[in-house]
Formats: sequence, C-alpha cells, structure tokens
Amino acid sequence: MLEEVERWLSTRSWSVTDRPLHKILAAKRATGQTVSVVLPALNEQETVGDIVAAVRRDLVRQVPLVDEVVVVDSGSTDRTSEVAAAAGARVVHRDEILPRIPAAPGKGEVLWRSLLVTSGDIVCFVDADLREFSPDFVSGIVGPLLTDPEVHLVKAMYDRPLGTAAGQGGRVTELMARPLLNMHWPQLAGFVQPLGGEYAARRSLLERLPFPVGYGVELGMLVDALHLVGLDALAQVDVGVRKHRHQDGQALGRMSAAIYRTAQLRLARAHLVRPQLTQFERVGNRFEPRTYSVDTEERPPMAEIAEYAARRVA
Repeated sequence: MLEEVERWLSTRSWSVTDRPLHKILAAKRATGQTVSVVLPALNEQETVGDIVAAVRRDLVRQVPLVDEVVVVDSGSTDRTSEVAAAAGARVVHRDEILPRIPAAPGKGEVLWRSLLVTSGDIVCFVDADLREFSPDFVSGIVGPLLTDPEVHLVKAMYDRPLGTAAGQGGRVTELMARPLLNMHWPQLAGFVQPLGGEYAARRSLLERLPFPVGYGVELGMLVDALHLVGLDALAQVDVGVRKHRHQDGQALGRMSAAIYRTAQLRLARAHLVRPQLTQFERVGNRFEPRTYSVDTEERPPMAEIAEYAARRVA
C-alpha cells in the first residue's frame, strides 16, 4: 500500500462514534449548511418505508439534522412510491425530472437527476433496499462534511454479511472494483466499500462530476473526485453492518461489466471496448446465450445543464 494511503487511513477514516450527534448538529447550526437525503428506488416497497420513517423520526423530528428526504422512483411497478410517501418522503418520479432529456435506465441516472429536485448544500445518498437500517448511516457520513470544510465526499464503510457468513458480501467489490482501483488508482486502495451506495458529498462537488448512468456511478464518482479535489478531500466512516437484498450471480456479472466499462473509459477514452456482455443460462439440456448491453452513457456535470443553472439564478 502506498505511504500516502497509509497516512490517509489514519487521518481520513473514522468511526460513527468519533462525532457525537450533538457536535454534528452544533456544526450544522454554526455553518448554516443544509442536508438532503436521497433514496434512489426501484421496486423497494418492502424496505423504503422503514428507512424513510427512521430518518424522519431520528434526524428530522428528534434532531433537526436533515432538511429534506426525497425518494426518486425510477419506474417501480409495486407500491414503492405510495409506501415512501406514507412514511413522509417527498416522492419524485425520474421521468418528471428534466423531461427534455429522455431518461436512461440505471441507478446513476437517478442520482444525477436528483440534484435538480433537491436543495441541500450536502447531498446524502442511501440505497432503498437496506434492512435493519440505522440513522447512523446518514449522520455518520454527513458528520465530517459539516465539521471539516476540507472534506468533500464521504463513503460509508461497513461489514457486508452474505446470509450468515460475515464479511462475504460485496462480491463485485472484491472481484472487480478493488483489483481495478489497486492497479490503476492505488490512491483509492484504502476505501473499504468503494461501491457502497451510502455516501454524502458537497453539492459543489457533485454538480461538477459526470455521472455514469448505471452501476458504474460509484466507481466513476470516486475516480473523478480524486482527480478533481484530491485524496485528502475524500473520507470514509465506519457505520457498522449493512444488510440488504443480494443479487444473483448473473446480475453481478452485468454489474461488473458496467463497472469495468466505467474504469476503461477513464483509462483510455480513445479506445473503447465492446460494450456488451454475453452470459449463459441452462435451458433444458443445453446452454443458451444471453447478450446484454453494458451501460456506456454518462451524464455531463449538472453545472452544465441549463435548467440547473437557471434554478440557481432564480
């Protein structure tokens, strides 16, 4: 590991207990910064309501840390929107945001569009499929941004069990993202959960970043933020254990392909690999190929979008 990363681990890796809630709240009052919590959601009716309710109970009503909770529904066919609204979130549908640009499928697309319908100086993203959710996931990663003006982006780190096996989740992280980062961006090798969906950042950074529309958004954001603001502006906070719904092996393969594509674009934009992935499924006594397109589109920095600039002027 690079000496720079070892130093970073000792100065930019914290525990949620390092910043008690009352100190975070005092810093928020002193600086006047506002906080938005965004949940990108697609068919998450079983979990989204509990997450929204916990944030509103503990971080809006009991302690006024969060100023708005927004669920961006990317086309759910279940009751995700109704459940989220009943729990107290403001629900916005992806296709209603920036309608002049047709929406692409993918998580990154939803996160990018969320910048247009939120107002917080700090934006905190939380996946909507978390189980046994703790508000520490929000306060833990927002804390450093409120208390340290030199920090611009904070990732949550945690143990990810797979069933009853501790630490065996995060298979795409271990098999794809971590090797890529260690080999090509070794300054980012200290991130425990580089692909984790729980992170917070200053709006002033997010609006300057391009957003891969699909699963490559987290890796792309880390790499681009490193180049834009430097390693010491990035941090991570241990928030405990993350339990969520796990994808099957083939879905993980498609995620890995999108992440590799995101990395490859940043390594050599002039040379593009074939943006497709063929997988195989057994049908009867034979294997049938299934070919999927790999996410290739990226959204430009939000600061370049006319509607966003007009909103800021207004």
